[in-house]
Amino acid sequence: MPDISIWPTGRLLSTAARLVEHAWNEKLGDIGLTHAGVIALDVLAANGPMTQASLAQIVRVQAQTIGKTLMRLEAYGYVVRQRSQSDRRSQVVSITVAGTTAREEARDLERSVLANADVDTDTLRTELQAIVRGLAAREEETTHVAEPRDPGS
Repeated sequence: MPDISIWPTGRLLSTAARLVEHAWNEKLGDIGLTHAGVIALDVLAANGPMTQASLAQIVRVQAQTIGKTLMRLEAYGYVVRQRSQSDRRSQVVSITVAGTTAREEARDLERSVLANADVDTDTLRTELQAIVRGLAAREEETTHVAEPRDPGS
């Protein structure tokens, strides 16, 4: 193993994320899920039915990417997609009872991934939440374009 004590924090974080995601995806595969699928199910469980485009925006992926994830979830019966009544061009995605059950099982599997790590997972979660919130807020600030001022005001 390389000397990780000299790695910058960003490299440590991205390597840890890849290792956790790989281990979790390995376990999730047994129930027909991926990390991306669990994220989609979490959003649907928290927010209720929504358009595929809205779901993609919330999870911060392209529409094509969420489409592939939803195809897999739909094949396992974890979600259903129906044409929107208000806009026939879009599809509304809903989590099913089977999807709710799979999501709960995924939570148990997630905990088992870090069970052997010598780390306080509650503290880790708190620190990671702070990182995500801070970086997301910074990203919003840099991408926010000021409204043009009305020259007559």
